[in-house]
Amino acid sequence: MGGAAKAFQRTGDPRPYNEPGASDAIGGSGVSSRRMAREAVLRILFQAEVGGLPLEQVVASYADGWPDEDDRVVKKGWDDDDWRFIVRLSRGAWEGRSETDALIARYAEGWTLERMPRVDVCVLRMAVYELLHTDTPPSVVINEAVELAKRYSTEESGRFVNGILGRIYREHVEREERVVGG
Repeated sequence: MGGAAKAFQRTGDPRPYNEPGASDAIGGSGVSSRRMAREAVLRILFQAEVGGLPLEQVVASYADGWPDEDDRVVKKGWDDDDWRFIVRLSRGAWEGRSETDALIARYAEGWTLERMPRVDVCVLRMAVYELLHTDTPPSVVINEAVELAKRYSTEESGRFVNGILGRIYREHVEREERVVGG
């Protein structure tokens, strides 16, 4: 088993994640480590979805850093919290596709998942999983998903993703908070 696969297995624990250090910049670039982690998850999901590659193989390829188009590592390494976040979010979004796809289809009026751009579907799967199964603040999840959709798809995708996630938040997360909170 290669080093990347070992690192993937070693750090792939499913412990809950809190958002510490989300605003820490990497190398002074102004890009948070958590934002880069979400971008890595989006790339992982997209490669597994469109490329038909096994998820574990794709995740393992990110263990040592951020590969570019020529397979050179652009960002070297992840801190332990970010790597656990990448593994948990990648696995959760991938394994929870049937649950998240049903929600996306329910709120994507006039659209089927098959007609949606694959990037939008991957962004939505990742964000819906994070909204429903982590304690990341919903505003962070939605804002990050919108930015990823605008960056990797279209400006309209940002609005589309925002609309779907807003409805899922109001009808599932906010409702659950009211029930639990009294």
